[in-house]
Amino acid sequence: MSNWKLINKTYIYDGSFDGLLTIVFDSYATKTLPQKIISGNNYIENFLDKTTFINTDYEKSQRVFDGIVKNICKDALYNSYYAFLSDDKDKEINILKYLCDGFDIGPEINNKITISYVFKVINLRRKALSECHKLKGLLRFREVGDNLCYASIHPDNNILEPLGKHFINRLPTMQFIIHDKNRDLCFIYNGNEYRIVSSKNIRIPSVSTDELAYQNLWKLFFNTIAIKERTNPRCQMQFMSKKYWKDLIEEP
Repeated sequence: MSNWKLINKTYIYDGSFDGLLTIVFDSYATKTLPQKIISGNNYIENFLDKTTFINTDYEKSQRVFDGIVKNICKDALYNSYYAFLSDDKDKEINILKYLCDGFDIGPEINNKITISYVFKVINLRRKALSECHKLKGLLRFREVGDNLCYASIHPDNNILEPLGKHFINRLPTMQFIIHDKNRDLCFIYNGNEYRIVSSKNIRIPSVSTDELAYQNLWKLFFNTIAIKERTNPRCQMQFMSKKYWKDLIEEP
């Protein structure tokens, strides 16, 4: 990317993946790279930044989406998407460089892990996917209504959508809410379609009487089979980080 021009600007966008792909389209067309890319939700104004707000253009986004699959590879799309879901503060600029370079190099971009932004994007994908995989097994639903279940999570990465889609495939007839408490977001599935909304806009029902009864039975079973003398919190944390314990019914 030696022939690209670095411009003294900070791009502000709406924080969506389509918004980031719009920036990729504009940057590749002009062969320019901004100094920073920041979601509007996270931007704190200061007089040092020369800012430009990039409006999301879904036509441009779709062209980049299709172009990644056609001219780079599907794996590059997955790398970019899951890196985008990470909590890394510099993810946008690294994804931009990775994709723009990928359009010039092709599928070989994923082999050039000595390039810092390529290594970063691939590593961010790995971290987000790893946490999503863990929560597929750790997430605990609670019954809060007639055929309605609720689960809370505290993930480091913004993995609510892929996690929710996983449970739609596993439980297609069940209505459920997955609540990301770190971001105040809820994944709501009504049995036909899903939405992601702010948790401030919805009221979470209390757990049902039957649910409380089953929880008490499970805690009784959990405590009964446990051997007190062999309790080893350090060993437990090796298999399941302590940050996940707060969302378990039988918190160790």
